[in-house]
Amino acid sequence: MNMFWLLLLIFCYVGTAAGVRVSTRPSVVNIGAILSFNSSIGKVAKVAIEAAVEDVNSNPAVLKGTKLKLAMQDTKQSSGFLGIVEALRFMENDTVAIIGPQQSVMAHVISHIANELQVPLLSFAATDPTLNSLQFPYFVRTTQSDLFQMSAIAEIISYYEWRDVIAIYIDDDHGRNGIAALGDQLAEKRCKISYKAPMSPKVSRNEISDTLLKVLLKESRIIILHIYATWGLEVVDVAQKMGMMKSGYVWIATDWLSTILDTETSLSPAATDSIQGVLTLRMHTLDSELKRKFVSRWSNLTGGLFGLNTYGLYAYDTVWLLAQALEAFLNQGRNISFSNDLGLTEFHGGNLHFDNLSIFDGGNMLLSGILETKISGVSGPIKFTSDGDLIYNAYEVINVIGTAGIRRIGYWSNSSGLSTVPPEEFNGQINRSLSNQQLYGVIWPGQTTEKPRGWAFSSNEKQLRVGVPVRISFHEFASLVYGSDVFHGYCIDVFNAAVALLPYALPYKFIPFGDGHRVPIYDDLLQKITTNEFDAVVGDVTITTNRTKMVDFTQPYIESGLVVVAPVRKLNSSAWAFLRPFNPMMWFVTCLFFLAVGVIIWILERRTNDDFQGIPRKQFATIVWFSFSTLFTAHREKIDSALGRFVLLIWLFVVLILNSSYTASLTSILTVEKLSYSVKGIESLIISDDPIGYQSGSFTENYLIEELNIDKSRLVPLDSAEDFEKALINGPNKGGVAAVVDKRAYMELFLSSRCEFGIVGQEFTKMGWGFAFPRESPLAIDMSTAILKLSESGELQKIHDKWLSRQACSSEGAKEDVDRLSLKSFWGLFLLCGSACFIALLCYLIKMVYQYMGHSCRSSQSFVSFVKEKENKVVEEADKSRSNRKRRKKISGGRRFDEDESVNVSNVGTCLCWR
Repeated sequence: MNMFWLLLLIFCYVGTAAGVRVSTRPSVVNIGAILSFNSSIGKVAKVAIEAAVEDVNSNPAVLKGTKLKLAMQDTKQSSGFLGIVEALRFMENDTVAIIGPQQSVMAHVISHIANELQVPLLSFAATDPTLNSLQFPYFVRTTQSDLFQMSAIAEIISYYEWRDVIAIYIDDDHGRNGIAALGDQLAEKRCKISYKAPMSPKVSRNEISDTLLKVLLKESRIIILHIYATWGLEVVDVAQKMGMMKSGYVWIATDWLSTILDTETSLSPAATDSIQGVLTLRMHTLDSELKRKFVSRWSNLTGGLFGLNTYGLYAYDTVWLLAQALEAFLNQGRNISFSNDLGLTEFHGGNLHFDNLSIFDGGNMLLSGILETKISGVSGPIKFTSDGDLIYNAYEVINVIGTAGIRRIGYWSNSSGLSTVPPEEFNGQINRSLSNQQLYGVIWPGQTTEKPRGWAFSSNEKQLRVGVPVRISFHEFASLVYGSDVFHGYCIDVFNAAVALLPYALPYKFIPFGDGHRVPIYDDLLQKITTNEFDAVVGDVTITTNRTKMVDFTQPYIESGLVVVAPVRKLNSSAWAFLRPFNPMMWFVTCLFFLAVGVIIWILERRTNDDFQGIPRKQFATIVWFSFSTLFTAHREKIDSALGRFVLLIWLFVVLILNSSYTASLTSILTVEKLSYSVKGIESLIISDDPIGYQSGSFTENYLIEELNIDKSRLVPLDSAEDFEKALINGPNKGGVAAVVDKRAYMELFLSSRCEFGIVGQEFTKMGWGFAFPRESPLAIDMSTAILKLSESGELQKIHDKWLSRQACSSEGAKEDVDRLSLKSFWGLFLLCGSACFIALLCYLIKMVYQYMGHSCRSSQSFVSFVKEKENKVVEEADKSRSNRKRRKKISGGRRFDEDESVNVSNVGTCLCWR
C-alpha cells in the first residue's frame, strides 16, 4: 500500500500541459467537499456547506448568474487513502476548489495533489499547525489553528501556577504536531510536558487502559487530552473507572469535547457523569445579527437532530469566502480553464482514469484572491495574516459541570490573554499583563472548588522521607534531640514554616543520617535521593553545580559563601602618633618655610612698620612669633606693605592646605582599624605553604583542591568548633593551621564567642543553602515559593534571629576597642605641652627670684609683694603710654587712626573665627 501511494504521488508531480480547454464566464463552477458524514464535525459541516451553496446561488449579487455546483464525498472516517481517491475524482470534473478535508492527516496527503493540480484546498477543520508550512502552498485553513489553542492551554497552566503536565494524544500528524506546539508554548511559560502518552489512531479500549495505567503511575495530575471526538468520551470513561476523575486530578480537553457537547442533543448519563469537572476550549465567534439568523435557521435545516458547533459556522463561511474570491477572479476577466497532464495519459483506461486529471490554469490567481478576500461571516471577520492564519483567534474556556453540560469561566485571545470579558470588548488593544489575567471559579473533578496542587506522590499512603544530617557541632542549624527522633534548629524551623505555607497537606518524617561521631558526607546524603531512599534532604546543604546534577534545590533560604578565619592581635598605639601624618623631611621643610616667611615679612616691613623694629632680640622674637602664629592666624602684627600682604596671603593659603591635610591624615591614622592577621585573605593562603583547616564532610575540600589548586597535603579536616579553636591557637608551628576556610554561617556563629579570631578578607564565593528534592519534583518549586513568602513576610529573619544571633561577642565586637581613641595615642602630645608650660613657669620663677634678690639689697619688701608691685607698675606704665598716644592723635589731627586703633585684618579674622 505504501508503494502505491508513492507511485501515485510521483505520477501526480510529472507531466506537461497539453490539450487546453478554455471557457468564458461559466454558468456553473464545480467545487468539491470531502467530509466524514457520520462524525460530529462532518454531519454539521455537510448541512452548513449545503446551506451556504444554496444561499450563494440564490443571491444574484454574488456571482451574477454563475452557480456553484457542489459535489460531496464521504470519507467515512477512514485513512487518507480514500481521501486521495475522492480528490482524484474531483479533478476529473474540472473542480476549481475543494472544501475540506476534515482531518489533518488527510489534509497532509491531499495537499500534495492540490499542489500538483493547482487546486486550492480550503479546510474548515484541519487544525494541524504544520499545514501552514511552505510545503503546502495551496492549503488554506479557514478555521483557527491548534497553535493558538495550545497557546490558550499553556496560558491556563501558567495561570494556575502548575509546572508539569501529561499529554495523551493520538499518534498521527494531528496529535503529534498539536502536542509539539503545546510543548513550545509551555516552554515559554517555564512549564513542560513531563510525560507523553501516545495512542494508536485505531485505538482499542485495552490500549486506552494500558496508556492510562502508565499515566496513573506518574506524579503529575494535570492531563491534556488531545484526541478525536470518536475516542474522547471512551478515554474519559475508562479514566473514571480507574479512579482518575476524582479530586486532585485536572483534565483539560481540546475543543473536541466542546464540539461533542454542542453537537449532540443529549449524552448518556454515564458519559455526562464521567466528564464532570473537565475543562475544555471552544472557538469563540463574535455575536452578530448574521450569526443569530443562521442559528435560528439551524433547527429547520436539521430537523432538530443535532446542534450547531463552531466548525459548522466556519464551514458555512468557507463557501462564502470561496464565492467572493471567484467573483473577484471572474470580474478581472479571467477564464476558468484546465490543462490535461500529459504525464498521466499513459494510464488511459482503468477505473481511476488518470488521463482525465486536469491542472487548473487559474489556480494560483484564485488562491491569491482567496487569501486577499475579507468578509464578515457568521463566525465573525474572515481575514488572513501573511502566515495564512486567521487574524482573529479566540477561545472560550468551558467548565463541564452539572446536567446543563457547560459553564463558561472566561475567554482567551491572542491579544488579551485570559479574561472574563469577551475579547472584542478590548477593541484590539494588547492587554497581557499578569494582573489582568482572570478566570471565574472552577468546579474541579471530585466536585471541589479548591485548586488542585497538580501532582501527587506515586503512593498517597506514605510520608515524605526527609533525610537530616546528624551534626556533631554547630547544633544551632540542625540537631537530633537526645533519646528521641525529634530534630530542631534553624534549618528545621525554616522547613517546617515553609511546609505550613503550602496550599495542601504534606505528611513527612525526619530520618537521621550519620552516626553522631563524625560529620556525615553530604554528597552521600544527597545520593540517597537518587536511589529513592530519601524523598528530600533538609539541613545545612550548600547548593553547588555538581550537586544540582543529582537533585533539584529550592530557592536558597540563607546566603553562606566561603570565608577565611585567622587569629587576630591588636597593635599598640604610639604615644607620638600625632607626628606620623608628616615624614621627617616634611616636618623639616615646613618649619624651614615658617621661619623663611617670617624673615621675608620682616625684611619687607622693618623700615616702615614699628611692629618689626626694636632691639635685635625683640626683632628676632617677633620674626619667630609672627611666622609660627600664622598657623592659627593669631599674629597681632599689622602688615603695611602691599608686597608683605601678597606674601602673607599666599602663605596663609599654603598653611590652610597643610593644616587640612594634617587633620585628615591624623584622623585616618588614629581611627583606622588596627588589627594584625597572620594571613591577609585567600590569596595569601594560596601562595603560602601553611596548613589550612576545613570542616570535614563539606564540599570545601573539593573546592580548595579543584578550584583553587591547593595541594591536598596542606588541608587539615576538622570536626567541631573546638577543633577549629585549638588548631588556630596552636598555629602552623605547633601542629595547627594558619587559617580555617568554611562557610560564613558557621564562622559567624564560631566567632560570636571567640573574640581572638576574625574573618580575613572578603567572602570569595557566593553560595546558599537549600532543601534538596528529586529531579523534576514539583515540591522544589512549591517550597521555593513558600520560602520567598517567608522572606517577604519577615518570618525568615525572625527564625534567623532566634537561632543565629549572639550578643556575647562577635568579630565586630572584637574591634570595638581599637575603633575608639585612647590616651595612648595622645600622651606624648600632652607631655610636650605640659613640659613647655613647666619650663616657661620655671624660667619665669627664676627670673623673678633673680630680680627679687637684686631688689632685696635695697629694700626689705617680701617676694610676694615684690611680684605684685611689679605687676602694678607695669599696668601704670601701660596707662601712661595709652594717654600719650591719645594726645599725639589730637595733635596730628589729619590722621584718621592712631597706631593703637588701626585695623589689623588678621586680628579681625581671628575674632570672627572665635565667635
